Amino acid sequence: MISLFQVVLFSTVLFAIGLYGVLTSRNAVRMLMSIEILLNSANVNFAAYAAYTGLLQGIVAAIIGIAVAAAESSIGIAVILLLDKNFRTVDLDKIKELKG
Repeated sequence: MISLFQVVLFSTVLFAIGLYGVLTSRNAVRMLMSIEILLNSANVNFAAYAAYTGLLQGIVAAIIGIAVAAAESSIGIAVILLLDKNFRTVDLDKIKELKG
């Protein structure tokens, strides 16, 4: 059986990978994927809470987190498609230069 420490460590690694991607990437698609990794690390923690305590609140929080991630992803993809249509790029630094 997987221990709670291992699950929290896995979630921490996921969070670190997502945070690194958000902070270092200038590509809008990569940033969106990194934000999804951040949200999934929280969902892993919620599921671990539910599994190790036996309470339903962890699963409910994970389901709400999945719904929020889906909404964020769909809005993010729509914005990225509009950026690509209007500026012919998804590189956020180039878009800043075009607006300047």
